[in-house]
Amino acid sequence: MVGRGGALASLRVLELGGIGPAPFAGMVLADMGADVVRIDRPGPDTNELGMDRNLLMRGKRSVQLDLTSPEGRAVAWSLIEEANVLIEGFRPMVLERLGFAPELCWERNQRLSVGRMTGWGQSGPMAAVAGHDINYIGLAGVLHSVGPAAAPVVPLNLVGDYGGGGLLLAFGLLCAVFETSVSGRGQVVDAAMVDGSALLMARWFGEMAFGRWHDNRGQNLVDGSAPFYRAYEAADGGFVAVGAIEERFFAQLISVLGIDPGDVGDRWDRTTWSDLSERFALRFKSRSRDEWVEAFDGVDACVTPVLSMREAIDDEHNRSRETFVEIDGITQPAAAPRLGRTPGRAGSLPVPGQHTQEVLEELGLEAGRIEELDSRGVIRRASSAAAGFPELS
Repeated sequence: MVGRGGALASLRVLELGGIGPAPFAGMVLADMGADVVRIDRPGPDTNELGMDRNLLMRGKRSVQLDLTSPEGRAVAWSLIEEANVLIEGFRPMVLERLGFAPELCWERNQRLSVGRMTGWGQSGPMAAVAGHDINYIGLAGVLHSVGPAAAPVVPLNLVGDYGGGGLLLAFGLLCAVFETSVSGRGQVVDAAMVDGSALLMARWFGEMAFGRWHDNRGQNLVDGSAPFYRAYEAADGGFVAVGAIEERFFAQLISVLGIDPGDVGDRWDRTTWSDLSERFALRFKSRSRDEWVEAFDGVDACVTPVLSMREAIDDEHNRSRETFVEIDGITQPAAAPRLGRTPGRAGSLPVPGQHTQEVLEELGLEAGRIEELDSRGVIRRASSAAAGFPELS
């Protein structure tokens, strides 16, 4: 494979097929230049979840390999021996049942770091229980804290799966690899979404401990309760986001809204928040969203439009920053964060099995052996041209 460059160009990652946060971790590593080889099962069920049209696969090389067969496991062992990192997102003990327990991996590659992505962690009374993002953030105290007093609001899968899950898994793996440069030994990274979700709440647990945060929705500064930190509906049904916490921003806010400062009273008195929110709501309802955007243009009041995903792509600031890029006809978020000398780059989407032949040849398997494994269903090869995708470069 021709290297793509990037800060992690020397990192070799083996990702065992899965969904959600584990592939997200592999994606952000690939964005920064890591050579991420993903193993998927051979057969038509590979595409059951649309893995060939899933942005979390971008920048990776795809190998379809049957890990339940002795021959397939032998190939996997060869990949493990060459890798710096192994990523898996199974329930606890599934990796062991497949025959790839971390202790066995270290017998072949003592520098390997094993990233284990689960919802509840590798231990604890719920370790083997099924769950999804909403369950993990529910147990971590996150879900209870988000939304109006009437009911919690589900923050997509951003907190558990991707923030507290995949991103922290990637961070943990880079920590482990860094330590390996000193000790020469790999280790397990036990990344649990419930742990990561709780960590993302560190600020608010601290505020509660110091008596500055109420353990109920509808009473706190940044949970959408404060009249100067929430979204308001405009006349056309669009919304405007207001974040005027500081005094100078709040002064600009009420000035544009045409409200006399003397009529506001003590804006920090929570008993007044409901009335003040209603007054703000009536003002914002008097104009369209874009009219308010124009009214606040050039005003430091922390007021912005609430954009849809399609609108975000076309926003002037996002265009100037190239926050979104188009690759193979697909508009998507660009790699982040931005490194000055070794920037990341979002790669193409692989077709499942697109790189099977390439990767096996790199391992030294002869053409005849590859043909034999294919004919027996141990591997599957796919053509990128047949699916309309260019080769990764």
